[in-house]
This record gives sequence, structure tokens and C-alpha cells, in this order.
Amino acid sequence: MVALTLITFFGAIICCSWTKSIPNAPTPNIIIMLMDDMGWGDLGVFGQPSKETPNLDAMAAEGMLLPNFYTANPLCSPSRAALLTGRLPIRNGFYTTNAHARNAYTPQEIVGGISKDEILLPQLLKTKGYVSKIVGKWHLGHRPQYLPLKNGFDEWFGSPNCHFGPYNDQSKPNIPVYNNSEIKAENLYTNLLPHDSEGLDFILRQTKAQQPFFLYWAVDATHAPVYASKRFLGKSQRGRYGDAVMELDYSIGQILKWLRTLGIDNNTFVFFTSDNGAAVMSGPNESGSNGPFLCGKETTFEGGMREPAIAWWPGHIKEGSVNFQLANVMDLFTTSLVLAGINPPDDRILDGLDLTPVLLNSSQPIFYYRGNELMAVRLGQYKAHYWTWSNSWEEFKKGINFCPGEEVPNVTTHEQKEHTLQPLIFHLGRDPGEKFPLSVLSKEYQDALSRISAVVQQHKDTLVPGIPQLNMCDIAVMNWAPAGCEKLGKCLKPPESNPWKCDWPH
Repeated sequence: MVALTLITFFGAIICCSWTKSIPNAPTPNIIIMLMDDMGWGDLGVFGQPSKETPNLDAMAAEGMLLPNFYTANPLCSPSRAALLTGRLPIRNGFYTTNAHARNAYTPQEIVGGISKDEILLPQLLKTKGYVSKIVGKWHLGHRPQYLPLKNGFDEWFGSPNCHFGPYNDQSKPNIPVYNNSEIKAENLYTNLLPHDSEGLDFILRQTKAQQPFFLYWAVDATHAPVYASKRFLGKSQRGRYGDAVMELDYSIGQILKWLRTLGIDNNTFVFFTSDNGAAVMSGPNESGSNGPFLCGKETTFEGGMREPAIAWWPGHIKEGSVNFQLANVMDLFTTSLVLAGINPPDDRILDGLDLTPVLLNSSQPIFYYRGNELMAVRLGQYKAHYWTWSNSWEEFKKGINFCPGEEVPNVTTHEQKEHTLQPLIFHLGRDPGEKFPLSVLSKEYQDALSRISAVVQQHKDTLVPGIPQLNMCDIAVMNWAPAGCEKLGKCLKPPESNPWKCDWPH
């Protein structure tokens, strides 16, 4: 794992696109913008015909576009855990063993959360004087020991869970909005609008204090039920979802403009991406586009895990560049540490890019997990499916369709199909929609299989799964009495503890 400590994602795979660095430059600020359920095809620069993302398109023109960027899981909680730990969910514990290949996350009734054995990005950045803030959705556990301020963040404005509700406080309490260590309100998600204000204030304060900062801007307006402020309602050609995208695009433009105004743009590394693919099962009014890719959120097809991604750092990343190297959200963990001059932890396996294959013009593999099962692996242009499954017949018959209008026979199956002895292999360059598997009799198939098999074997030989955190549920652990509820008169008496094994249908 020595090579992992040498990685810098943009200093290695994009070395030819950097301008000459400035000697003795100050430690750069870091901003990671993580959208919620935004699809690869939602940006104009990726071909969205409505062209309603002018600021993101300009960000790509001023920075670098990464068309082959992946999340670590097709669901929100595990992918966020992967970003902040630099480790696959199977390693950091954000998975379930309740039934095979099930997606799991952190609803109100979840007992677990981010493990105390994991080291999160803001904890490490703090060793170099960084001040860290999260704006938006946490989703790594809502019990006190799991919240952001107990895991390295200095400030927080947002929610621990998805913004469902309002509830009647009898079967479920409402979702709280936190301002640092206490709730600001319950189920008043409009308090998160506009999305940029909390971030702008934080950037200004740290700039005046001359302290490096890490801003984790994890807004969730594009997660169903999608929302937008009055200024943007009805403005998009794509309905309420498009309104939300337009507002996020505007807010991102405000943040980048603010960095220029403060004169810190050339000392601030900004990365934009999404936590998983568009939630196409939510219908056209509540979800985005995954472009040419198959299916969406909760699946390990390309639509579920390939994400829009833009890197921006004036004076350091070449304007208008495009990099087709395979990369994933866990690389942001290692990248941020290297930019801050911090050695990544050497007491655990990190799932970042290795410097050596980059120099040899090789390719880092992408691992597609669903629950505790390795469903697929991509190496170069080839992707091998060892298991295929969209969602169950039972759920499908209820009207829940993970691949609406684009089912592929024997691929988007409604029962779990095992292909471990003879995986389905696609060439994603020729077939990005995963519709035409290679013939198992072809030399191309055999060559690809031999290379991928070696990668899979090495991965499995070194894999030590973390203790699963998403197995147990309990009504008693819901947001009945979050910190600060006394001041608002919002405390509720929790019911008696009655834990059960969480049921994950997908």
C-alpha cells in the first residue's frame, strides 16, 4: 500500500494538465460539492438539451471534465461514507448482510452509523489547521455519537437524514435541521435555502481569519421530493426537478464568483459530483437523467454509479481539459490529503488510485458493490457483471421500476442472476448502455475476462469487510429528542426499545 501514499489524483492522472505549481504556495482550501441523486445527463456540458446549467458548464470550461467518474455505491449513505473515509462501503461497514445484495442506508430507525474505527477526512485535515464545515445532508447516522461535530467537522448546517415528512410525531418524529450542535428547527427544510448562503459566510470568515478550510457542500434539493425556492419555481423546461437543478447551478456560480471576489480562487480546489445516479424510479417530475447509461439509482448498471464530475482550480488545472481516466469518489479523500500535505493513513487499506498503473497508462479498476456482494468490475473499457439484478418482481409489480423504458433482456433482471462462472462482459466504449454483451466465444471476451479475473482475485484476497452498520433498526433511536429540542419545545418521549433486523427490499 506504499503506492497509495504517493497518490494525488490530479497530480498523477492529470499531471499533463496541471500548470506549473507556485513554490511555497499556501495550503489550498478544499471544496467538495456533492449533489444528491443528480444524474450524469443533467448537465449541459454532458448533452442535456435544455442547457439550464450555465455555471456548471462554465466551471467545466474553466477546469476539467471527468466523463468516467464513479461513486462507490448506487445509494446515498454508503457513497458518502466512502467519500469521507476513502474506503469502499464493504470496508467501512456501510452495508447490510440482511439478505443478499441489498442496498441499505440510514433512515431514522437505523441503529448504526459511521464506525468509530474509521478516520474521516476532516479529522485528518484538522492536523494541518483546516477548519471544516458541512452544509446539507449528513446521512452517516443521526444518533449523537455519529453526527458531524463528533467526527471532525467544526461546523454544520443541515440535516442528519433525508428530508421526508412532515410526520405526525406519533409513528415517526420529524426530521430536524441542525445549526452546529443543536437543532434550528424541525422539518423546516426551507431553512436550507438558499443553498449558498451558509457556504459563502463560512468562506468569508475563514478567509478573513487566514485559515485553510474544507467545505463539504452536500445539498439535497434534487432528492425526491425535490424542492426549489420561489425564485426558481416554474423556470425550468424540466419541471420541479429542473427548477432544483437551476437553483443549484446558480448557487454554485455564486460560490465560484465569491472565491474570485475574495481573491482565493487560485488557492481553492473545487470538485463537483453526485452521490449516485438519477433516481429514475421516482418518475419524470422527481428525477433527472443518466444520459446514455442503463437504469439508475440503486443499480450497479452505469446509470446507477457513473456520475457527473468537474474539477476546478484556476492556475493549476488546465482550462477546458477532459480526462477519461477511470476515477471514483474515494480518490477525493486521498487527493485532499495530498493537497494538504498530509500522509494518508497507513494502518488500513484505502481504495484510491495507484500511481504506478497511471504512469504505465494502465487503468484503475472500478468495483460495483450492492450490499456485501461484488456485482461488477470495470477495467479499462470493459465491464464484467458477476451478478445482475434491477429490483424484485414483487417491487416491480407495485410500480417501482429501476429501468423504466430501457429494460434489457437477461441483463436488467427482476431476480438475482449469478454469472460468476461466465460473467456478462460489455465494451463500454462501443456500448455505454450495456445492451450487447460480448460473445463468450470471442477472443476479445477471453482477453478481457483474463485481465479482470486477476483484478477480482487480488481484490478478494485482500478484502477484510468492516462490521456491518446497517443491519439493525429500532423505533426508539429515531429523532424523538435531538439536541436543542428543549429550547424549541419540540422534545418527544421515545418509545421502548424494540430492535429488529432491517428489511431492505432492494
